[in-house]
Amino acid sequence: MSSKTSTLSRRTLFSGAATVGAVAAATAVLPGVVKQAAPVATALPKPTRGGGYTLSEHVQQYYKTTRV
Repeated sequence: MSSKTSTLSRRTLFSGAATVGAVAAATAVLPGVVKQAAPVATALPKPTRGGGYTLSEHVQQYYKTTRV
């Protein structure tokens, strides 16, 4: 007769305990995290003579980074 040995070792026990501890810590912290709403950009009026390109602050920053 062969006896089955338990696959539960000290290493797996501590690994499982660490996982449970990490999950418990994450669930304790997550309810306190509040997602802030992103600011809504206001729509600019359409140009009267066509076009529509505006030199925004974002575009100016890009141009500054491309200068050599």
